[in-house]
Amino acid sequence: MKNLIAAFFLTLPCAAAAQTPVRDPLLSALKTELGRSAEKLKNAESSPLFYLGYEVYDSTSYWLSVREGAVSDESEARQRRLDVDARVGSPALDNTHELKGDSAAANTKGQEVSTLPVEDDQDALRAEIWNLTDRAFKVALDKYAKVRMNKSVTAEEEDKSEDFSPAPAEKTYSKAAYPALDKEKFRAVLKRLSAKFKPFDFIYDSDVFFNVETENRYQVNSEGSEIVSGNTYVYLGYSVYTRTKDGMGLSRGKTYNAADPAGLPAEQDISRDMDGSVAELKALSAAPQETPYSGPMLLENRAAAVFFHEILGHRLEGHRQKSEQSGQTFAAMVGQKIMPEFLTVYDDPGLDSFGGETLRGFYRYDDEAVAAHRTSLVENGVLKGFLMGRSPIKNFPASNGHGRRSPGYGAVARMGNLIVSSSNRVPYPRLRARLLEEVKKAGKSFGIVVTDISGGQTITDRELPQSFSVNLTMGYKVYPDGRPDEAIRGLNLIGTPLQTFSRLLATGDDDAIFNGTCGAESGWVPVSAVSPSLLFSEMETEKVQKANARPPVLKPPYTDKRP
Repeated sequence: MKNLIAAFFLTLPCAAAAQTPVRDPLLSALKTELGRSAEKLKNAESSPLFYLGYEVYDSTSYWLSVREGAVSDESEARQRRLDVDARVGSPALDNTHELKGDSAAANTKGQEVSTLPVEDDQDALRAEIWNLTDRAFKVALDKYAKVRMNKSVTAEEEDKSEDFSPAPAEKTYSKAAYPALDKEKFRAVLKRLSAKFKPFDFIYDSDVFFNVETENRYQVNSEGSEIVSGNTYVYLGYSVYTRTKDGMGLSRGKTYNAADPAGLPAEQDISRDMDGSVAELKALSAAPQETPYSGPMLLENRAAAVFFHEILGHRLEGHRQKSEQSGQTFAAMVGQKIMPEFLTVYDDPGLDSFGGETLRGFYRYDDEAVAAHRTSLVENGVLKGFLMGRSPIKNFPASNGHGRRSPGYGAVARMGNLIVSSSNRVPYPRLRARLLEEVKKAGKSFGIVVTDISGGQTITDRELPQSFSVNLTMGYKVYPDGRPDEAIRGLNLIGTPLQTFSRLLATGDDDAIFNGTCGAESGWVPVSAVSPSLLFSEMETEKVQKANARPPVLKPPYTDKRP
């Protein structure tokens, strides 16, 4: 144990080891100020600074939004944001330790953050780094004092794992280049696409949007890591909105992700998808508000990917197994069966694509300077492990490269690319036929096929029911007697994970990808999930909360007949 702890205390790399073949003024400023601050602050106070880390998010972005055929918003931005991770005390107990009891409300994953100059002026860069380092160090000292006091007046924790785990020094330099953009081309394309919605008088609002962002992350720390890595995120999408007479807001849309603008679909393909979304919105607006249902259900592939992300992925994030505010659903279930044996689940941030489609959750290094690793979570239905950052938990002392955050937040374990695989795969038509067989077996008049989910919430805090509620944004009643499918609206999927997985019967052979941005206590991070369609013998729904606003009194002005 002594050797382990000693390895944490500030050790500055020698000048030769710190050299990089690329002349980068920002990296140079970070390394220089890290060396100065770490050495002088190490023993500046009675509580020692044992770790210091800097992370800069250097981003360049372009945003375009078009409504009713005209540009409504267009902007470009260049920004550098700096996070400072200052840890005082020791790896066994530091300033990030969770407060308990009456002090629990003070728990926060906030981080000291500041903007840096976008010009490569050494004095200006180092001055801002110095300034934020001073603030972060003082905040860490204050929090550590509160942690020690809290420990002295509260009960002993169930999980006595340390607060911080070691990681090997990483050195790499791989910046992403901001792509060349034909902005006139994208303005013209989005205007044409946006104008497609104007003939429909039941569409009260619409948006077609395009975004490109290149983010290069600079990470240096007192363990000797020097990492520069970058990603480019490109997406184009649209949304359409209406409101029913009973006051329910409804929307449809789609987003396309790529690593380069050239990877986006052709205009005619997007146009065809828009036609489908308009038809879906019309069907939803004509559907009656549904009553709660419990019975057989089929989640189509992309919806199933969102479902796994929400109800399983978040519950397998490592820090939730240690936090005494968390329900710890799976903390003591490693080695036990938690779902059918035909399912295997893993998270692999190192995958940049799946089946030729971009995965938004791809990264090479996490936000704690640890290389991303493929992590086995469930094998043949048996729980094998958790997503881990550098906060150890019982029986899992090391990070597997899943410590993630957005600027201004402390890193916690988060998903990257969550992949669901199955050994009980059947063609989708057969899966749907089996759904109708289950409907007859259950004595129901219909079953439900869910084609789209917009997210929702999975409750992991102990003070609330350990359940999930996921928004069903597009689905259909399907009838065993051959009647046409009917759109449904106004329902959420609800339940608890253990019970829900026990009712999973089979999967399709039709893997699909969900790409999105996930929000949690460490901010917003890009994520992906992959899953085939899922057939459940039973799932429950509840009515959604809705507004009571009336639809617009008049139709949109551009739908008026003109002479």
